[in-house]
Amino acid sequence: MATLRVVLDTNVLLSGIAYPASVPGKIMAAWRHGSLEVLLSDYILEELRRVLPRLSHRHGLTTDEIDDLIDSLAIQAEVIEPALAPEPTLRDVDDRPVLGTLVAALQAAGADYLITGDKDLLALAERFPILTPAAFWGTHGGL
Repeated sequence: MATLRVVLDTNVLLSGIAYPASVPGKIMAAWRHGSLEVLLSDYILEELRRVLPRLSHRHGLTTDEIDDLIDSLAIQAEVIEPALAPEPTLRDVDDRPVLGTLVAALQAAGADYLITGDKDLLALAERFPILTPAAFWGTHGGL
């Protein structure tokens, strides 16, 4: 079976870093162990770089350690350029580059899913392959 290729939204990366025993943490561990391929965009990486310092009480990382972590995620992931998101109904304009990352990943890189906890993106699951971390892990947790 081919390795699953997924786009991880910023909220999944944040939860996985701050709470390693959580389902997002397990997804990130599967990625680290090579049983999952992850596609990200610079937008998602930069959003993570902006938000991670606010959770320093959870992960204890310094600014330099956060920069190193983002750099290592960028090296481990396939970083792609988001497509223009073809979804005018998205309530939060900040979600457009995330959806665009999925669209580009589907078109060019053979992605299987976007994994997110974002309700606005999950509302598009009828038209796009978008799953919550729990739904993804429930189906593919034995990676």
